[in-house]
Amino acid sequence: MNYAVVETGGKQYRLTPGKTIMIEKLAGKKTGDAISFDKVLLLDDGKGVKVGAPYLEGVTVEAVIEGEGRSKKITIIQYKAKTRARRKQGHRQPFMKVQTRK
Repeated sequence: MNYAVVETGGKQYRLTPGKTIMIEKLAGKKTGDAISFDKVLLLDDGKGVKVGAPYLEGVTVEAVIEGEGRSKKITIIQYKAKTRARRKQGHRQPFMKVQTRK
């Protein structure tokens, strides 16, 4: 595999062997677990490019979870004019760091 495009967490990622990416947190998985992405949209195996409609049948991309964390905090402020209504809220999105295998 030269590269593949997979879908997880409602987003698409371009993966190459040995590449580390941050994806949405997967429930029930922990550091060191092996995972496989079965929603493969595109695959370049060096001989040609295969494109799914929408996904390729029987193709998976293997990866291992290297770690977990939470991204930087963002602040959400809502304000309504003329009513003195204000609301402040913070959010940190959880993620998983994943490295693809060959």
